[in-house]
Amino acid sequence: MISDFSPLLISLKTSLSATLITIIIGVPAAWIVASYNVRFKGLLDSILTLPMILPPTVAGFFLLVLLGKRGFVGRLLERMDMSLIFTWQAAMIAAAVVAFPLMYKTARSAFEQIDRNVLDAARLLGASEWKVFLSVAVPMAWPGIVAGFLLSFARALGEFGATMMVAGNIPGRTQTIPLAIFFAAEGGDMKQAYAWVMLIFAISLAMMALMNYWNEYHKRLVSGEGRRN
Repeated sequence: MISDFSPLLISLKTSLSATLITIIIGVPAAWIVASYNVRFKGLLDSILTLPMILPPTVAGFFLLVLLGKRGFVGRLLERMDMSLIFTWQAAMIAAAVVAFPLMYKTARSAFEQIDRNVLDAARLLGASEWKVFLSVAVPMAWPGIVAGFLLSFARALGEFGATMMVAGNIPGRTQTIPLAIFFAAEGGDMKQAYAWVMLIFAISLAMMALMNYWNEYHKRLVSGEGRRN
């Protein structure tokens, strides 16, 4: 049985924080790529989706190089007597990096489905690009953004490799559920490992069921069935 629930609390904290980061960065990035003919658009899209196909340990290695004492960010933080390595914030960054492509791709697909005439009409009425984005595009793409949120959260919750590289396995500080499962199984405590597996399985299943329900609800709403009911 589970005696220490700190991995659950750390997992929820890091996953929610990471997902918020993916929204703040991923949604505007998706809007820019979907709406404008920026230079090197294909290359930019490839870079933004690269963590989706990279092994998590590779992503974790790059983060370790960047955030470590010899890395650019690490050196800047060291001057301020700060460090990110082996902290829950490092786990949050690792989860955000691997979950980012899911938010970006889902939001981009949602933006690309918006009728361009609606956006052009808003511009003709004098709306700035920022207002078009916030007041027109985001509300119309909201169902896709919510789906991206759920997918990103589920991916962040299950992150292991990159988290292990930059945050380590410190009980009560950086140990997430996937890390707790791995080290419980490695230590021969299969009851503990099974308990964590069942818990994260239940959370992940609930997230996917919620996403499917959201998609079905949106389809009914668009078709008018939701309004009639």
